[in-house]
Amino acid sequence: MKARLLYTRYAVVCKRGALSEFLVQQKADTSIKDKEENSPLQLCECKVGGPGCETRFQSPIAAAVEILGKASSLPSIKPASTKLVAMEVTQLLLNAQSIDGTVRKHAEENLKLFQSQNLAGFLLSLAGELANDEKPVDSRKLAGLVLKNALDAKEQHRKYELVQRWLSLDMATKTQIRAFLLKTLSSPVPDVRSTASQVIAKVAGIELPQNQWPELVGSLLSNIHQLPAHVKQATLETLGYLCEEVSPDVVEQEHVNKILTAVVQGMNAAEGNNDVRLAATRALYMALGFAQANFNNDMERDYIMRVVCEATLSPEVKIRQAAFECLVSIASTYYEKLAHYMQDIFNITAKAVREDDESVALQAIEFWSSICDEEIDILEEYGGEFTGDSDVPCFYFTKQALPALVPLLLETLLKQEEDQDLDEGAWNIAMAGGTCLGLVARAVGDDIVPHVMPFIEEKISKPDWREREAATYAFGSILEGPSPDKLMTIVNAALTFMLNALTKDPSNHVKDTTAWTLGRIFEFLHGSTIETPIITQANCQQIVTVLIQSMKDAPNVAEKACGALYFLAQGYEDIGPNSPLTPFFQEIIQSLLAVAHREDATESRLRTAAYEALNEVVRCSTDETSTMVLQLVPVIMLELHNTLEGDKLSSDEREKQNELQGLLCGCLQVIIQKLGSEPTKYVFMQHADQMMGLFLRVFGCRSATAHEEAMLAIGALAYAAGPDFAKYMPEFYKYLEMGLQNFEEYQVCAVTVGVIGDICRALEDKILPYCDGIMTQLLKDLSSNQLHRSVKPPIFSCFGDIALAIGENFEKYINYSMPMLQSAAELSAHASGADDEMTEYTNSLRNGILEAYSGIFQGFKNSPKTQLLIPYAPHILQFLDSIYMEKDMDEVVMKTAIGVLGDLADTLGSHVGGLIQQSVSSKEFLNECLSSDDHTIKEAAEWAKHAITRAISV
Repeated sequence: MKARLLYTRYAVVCKRGALSEFLVQQKADTSIKDKEENSPLQLCECKVGGPGCETRFQSPIAAAVEILGKASSLPSIKPASTKLVAMEVTQLLLNAQSIDGTVRKHAEENLKLFQSQNLAGFLLSLAGELANDEKPVDSRKLAGLVLKNALDAKEQHRKYELVQRWLSLDMATKTQIRAFLLKTLSSPVPDVRSTASQVIAKVAGIELPQNQWPELVGSLLSNIHQLPAHVKQATLETLGYLCEEVSPDVVEQEHVNKILTAVVQGMNAAEGNNDVRLAATRALYMALGFAQANFNNDMERDYIMRVVCEATLSPEVKIRQAAFECLVSIASTYYEKLAHYMQDIFNITAKAVREDDESVALQAIEFWSSICDEEIDILEEYGGEFTGDSDVPCFYFTKQALPALVPLLLETLLKQEEDQDLDEGAWNIAMAGGTCLGLVARAVGDDIVPHVMPFIEEKISKPDWREREAATYAFGSILEGPSPDKLMTIVNAALTFMLNALTKDPSNHVKDTTAWTLGRIFEFLHGSTIETPIITQANCQQIVTVLIQSMKDAPNVAEKACGALYFLAQGYEDIGPNSPLTPFFQEIIQSLLAVAHREDATESRLRTAAYEALNEVVRCSTDETSTMVLQLVPVIMLELHNTLEGDKLSSDEREKQNELQGLLCGCLQVIIQKLGSEPTKYVFMQHADQMMGLFLRVFGCRSATAHEEAMLAIGALAYAAGPDFAKYMPEFYKYLEMGLQNFEEYQVCAVTVGVIGDICRALEDKILPYCDGIMTQLLKDLSSNQLHRSVKPPIFSCFGDIALAIGENFEKYINYSMPMLQSAAELSAHASGADDEMTEYTNSLRNGILEAYSGIFQGFKNSPKTQLLIPYAPHILQFLDSIYMEKDMDEVVMKTAIGVLGDLADTLGSHVGGLIQQSVSSKEFLNECLSSDDHTIKEAAEWAKHAITRAISV
């Protein structure tokens, strides 16, 4: 089942800069994975004792959970006896929540000691505490949370360790813990029951795949028929969490049917207890991924849909909201099964949007956003041409609903909140409706325009700010989807009006939305691909003048104006030597720097937007402005220097300073890329020493974001400096090593790996003195189960960069790198993902491995040591054959793979001619690439064909 995001996710449609990023990360609060974040016992994000961390935890109970969840080593399993009696455990758990720091610390130390000396006894004591109705609620809740965190962790390596630790416990202890957990479901205390539900699901997530605890589902189902009602409620909640925690293939279909029957019966209007009905509805949401067979059965699907639709009419708000969340999930999971129900669903959603509580209305809108999502994906994948082979046909639900759906969404735009543009976390019906309208535009294209334009024309000049803002928001929302031809006349007519509104409208809300809409116009209807330009010599000056003036407005308006300028500049990226922005370049740069220095620049992401716009203006500038870009270098370097001088800052000030350092390093990176080639390179490189010194000082500030940006800037500097970069290596190397060892902030590690590639290309064999240290650390990184998996493909690519740089000197690393590559290749060859994310990662891994092989072969070409590679040729050909046979590689992998086949033939020649002739890759795969529509794949294949012909004919 697809992960459902709460409300909406679309930065490009959402008119709020920071809000859109915020929403991307917000998961539905019914997720078990987010329970600890959503509970009042929330953990602080900062690391224990980390720099700048003044308040370590948000609550004493959170402190205890955090500390107990991070045992430094996994203790050995001991028998379930313990010297600590139950009363002592209770007191320790209560003391661990004390407001007295000394009492709390002492309790935490004793609990950690208990855990390390006798894990089985510790876990059993926690389960016993949780199950005992005579114990204080606070100690029981903490016992449950600590127990849950002893079974699961966000970090994959830690999660694996905890799973193995649980599986190593003796069966008697596990049986007792299970019994305590099941007993807790009967507790009269709701929070305690809920915690037990989550812990049971965590245990099930570990044990069911191992064929352990087979009686669990039966035990839970037997509870469903029991009284009192709270036992039924807790059991349904547990079943929901269990379905979220385990994979559908782990549970037998017979049990799935019984679970769904129990859940759907619990949702039924005949169920008199609202708590039971709510728990059942939420459980169905989590169980929908298990219902594939049931949704394929017409009668069962009809019953499920009827019960869900009935639940959307419940008198209880939370039940209605949960029911609509089910509909949203059904829209994305079972889109192809919905045709029969769409008329009823439209009526239900329309009534909810117009009349219901906001929390329900938001989910009703989200249903249509999800339908649009599905149809956009189908249309993008199949291009509107459907055959009997298409996995999912498009039913055009959105297009059919247009006459009724668009007016419904336009109504929502008038329901704004007074302060929504000032609150970065705001989300309301108006914003959800506008976002959905944008998705409708993408799904139906030109057809939306006549449905929206009358609303815009009627409202755009009304005295009420709500009507003007709604009209502007509607206009901005439909700019992506319809063809430029359909929109161009309307946009040309509207542009002058909007520029006037941006400076003269009395409403901050209207100006905010107007600036956002202008940005959308420049993003989608301005650039080298647009035949009839909307920005001409006649209106360019007015546009720039208005945007610069708006950058002096309130922070939320100024931030949108910066965004509009960003897209304005981007549209001139491929314009050639004469950009219409050139006459205004200096004024634009000075204005953006002034914005970045505003006292309120930290509000509404204003400073970030200003530097992003400045970077884009510089990046898309022409050679005519290179002198002015050069003058910018000392200005930005002085700014960066000043951020490194601050002493004794508060944690909040330090955070803002680190953010600014990252922005300035990013700005310098863009300038380096712009000026680091002829004819400006010589003058620019006079700043290189000072710049490098500043970047090295940034590393000392221990900020992951700033570290990452400084590293990227150094990569750009290495590319510009070429072999001359060698003089910086003695001092820089320690930071390079530090980045490779940064497993926790893995993005820093990934960027560092990429920069090593830049340095290899710059220094070539001058990097040789550092290769032992670099290769040792890269091999350690690959062997570590603590490093995030996303970093491993670039590490393999880095092997290729190093081999290409040092040539036959890579010989000393062959015996270490090739086995690593082989084992990774074997894993990736047959790792077809069950989901899109896994497929994407598998392709990334394959590409990294292939880039390594390519670099190694090219590095050894024409060397007398090429025979060292001959033993590896059969495995590489087998790898190429297997990934071809899997039929799931993307175009990037296809191009790299056919290139490796060519490299193999080119470097080893007649030594592998016979092997290549026997491989599938040299025939079917090669022919497929030769007939590819992608010219880069075709070119690589033609080169490979010539190399293979030479190898075979020798």
